[in-house]
Amino acid sequence: MRYLFRLQFIITFTILTVCCTLTSNAQDVKSSAQINFIENSWGEALKQAAAKNKYIFVDAYASWCGPCKLLKATTFKDGKVARFYNSNFINVAMDMEKGDGPQLAAKWGLQAYPTMIIFDPKGKPVYGTVGYIKADDLIKFGVKGLNK
Repeated sequence: MRYLFRLQFIITFTILTVCCTLTSNAQDVKSSAQINFIENSWGEALKQAAAKNKYIFVDAYASWCGPCKLLKATTFKDGKVARFYNSNFINVAMDMEKGDGPQLAAKWGLQAYPTMIIFDPKGKPVYGTVGYIKADDLIKFGVKGLNK
């Protein structure tokens, strides 16, 4: 009888351990399955970049923009892209027609969307591109920006 009790305990403990591990891993995969953006707060991005000495990746978009929506649905959800940008940048998505967006669009000279810009940790633009971009090309873009 004792043997059955121990066996049942070991099986239950093993199942619970496996379930907890799978749940934890699923949450880790989910959080890295897309670029994590600060939404519409250039000031917060600047603060975090200065504190962490990281470059800033800006997704400058408009809510009506088809290629912007496609970026959010595909490229920004690519696992390799997400891991690269989440570990190397402070990421900020700015709706350029709301809040501080129009002033920043004028300051940065934006004329089309999506525009993606990499800034150094002090907020100086170092590299940019306009239009939809595939996952591998976005990683190349980020590498070039970090080397400027």
